[in-house]
Amino acid sequence: MARRFHAPYLSEPVSSLATWTRNLAVFSVVAVLVSILIVRFDFLEMKPALATFFGALGLAVLSILVGLAAFVAIWQNGSRGMGRILLAFLIDAVVLAYPAYLVLQYRKLPKIYDITTNLIEPPTFEALAPLRNGDGTNPAVYAGLTAWEKQQKFYPDIEPVQLELPPDRAYAIALKLVNRRKWFVVDERAPQPPRREGRIEAVARTPIMGFREDISIRVKPDGEDSQIDIRSASRYFDSDLGSNASRVTKFIEDLSTAGETEAQKPVKKVVPPAPAKLPAKTVRK
Repeated sequence: MARRFHAPYLSEPVSSLATWTRNLAVFSVVAVLVSILIVRFDFLEMKPALATFFGALGLAVLSILVGLAAFVAIWQNGSRGMGRILLAFLIDAVVLAYPAYLVLQYRKLPKIYDITTNLIEPPTFEALAPLRNGDGTNPAVYAGLTAWEKQQKFYPDIEPVQLELPPDRAYAIALKLVNRRKWFVVDERAPQPPRREGRIEAVARTPIMGFREDISIRVKPDGEDSQIDIRSASRYFDSDLGSNASRVTKFIEDLSTAGETEAQKPVKKVVPPAPAKLPAKTVRK
């Protein structure tokens, strides 16, 4: 009975629209992967790279539309291809899910791309400044009072870090945390007299697309202790979707924990070597 039932269906041709639906979905996945590689390895400028990415999303949307047309055609003429349509819809959902989440975050979060712990004197970008002068990049200069007001409203807990450590030990902790996160260090200057102010400039990457976000860390003396300020700013786009605030917040937490642990360690005192004894003079009688 099963053979008799399926035989007429298997003799029906496969819907060409269903085949196109699957092919468009596969093309969209390939285009997304290619666009990610283009951004991560700088094969093209940012605008054509993003055009490739949005073109891939457009293919996924087109696949859904063609799939709906294929479903209607199969319903009317009884042709085969429903499995290809369902597979395509699954692929399209995977491709479009994360961008849809980002759109929701974009509407929910403030349009801010520059986060700092210090409004009065934010850490500056010096070594990284030339990289923020290209077409479509955000400026190296801090965004100003408007950005600070938004930051205070949405991220009020971001403040300077106070460590009960001298600047050189606080700097060593900050640099260790930067290296642990595998940020690309562009410049590092340990605290040196007379200013005793240390600086670290590094570049972080977003998880999937690998967009560059620049970081500047300043360590300066505060009496016998240290104050550490952090600044994290996206190189592109007017909204960071919360990535910079999340990065600074986690760095502050790890820095505070590491600083408390380091402060409890006894400081090793360097004992100067005893002066060598001169040989006794022999007095001749």
